Amino acid sequence: MTVASVFLDASARDLIQLRDRIVTCLDKLNDEQVWMRGGDHENAIGNLVLHLCGNVRQWIGSAVGGKPDIRVRDREFQARGDVSPADLAERITAVVDDAAAVIRGLDEAALLRSVTVQNYTVTGVEAIVHVVQHFGQHTGQVILLTKHATGEDLGFYRHLNAASHTERTP
Repeated sequence: MTVASVFLDASARDLIQLRDRIVTCLDKLNDEQVWMRGGDHENAIGNLVLHLCGNVRQWIGSAVGGKPDIRVRDREFQARGDVSPADLAERITAVVDDAAAVIRGLDEAALLRSVTVQNYTVTGVEAIVHVVQHFGQHTGQVILLTKHATGEDLGFYRHLNAASHTERTP
């Protein structure tokens, strides 16, 4: 076990966990809720999911993984209800699965190699950290918007409630 292998595995697992939370949210929402926005200056959940797909594909798939950069960032924010929640879930699942495979396949040299993405020159480590942080930020937004739309506790931290921490006697 190396620091690099622990970092790569943790990064891939974090992306998958965050993705799974977004998919859970999408499963609870209808088309209208996924594309609801309070105003033109706000993003709908659908826009956030498309944005995450583009960001992960560009930073991990393209910059770190060497695949062609096909991202058109403006389209992620211009979309208005033209993708169903189920399709969004499929898209983000595929993108994160691909990114996790790229991340898990990297070696220490790839982590230290410089890449250029969005006019930033960063190391592989920095690109991965950026993606995981960015993904976490927008996952929090998706969770909050889902809670507002459904009025539900999504139960992601159910295991931490007081009842699960009480001592049990035999």
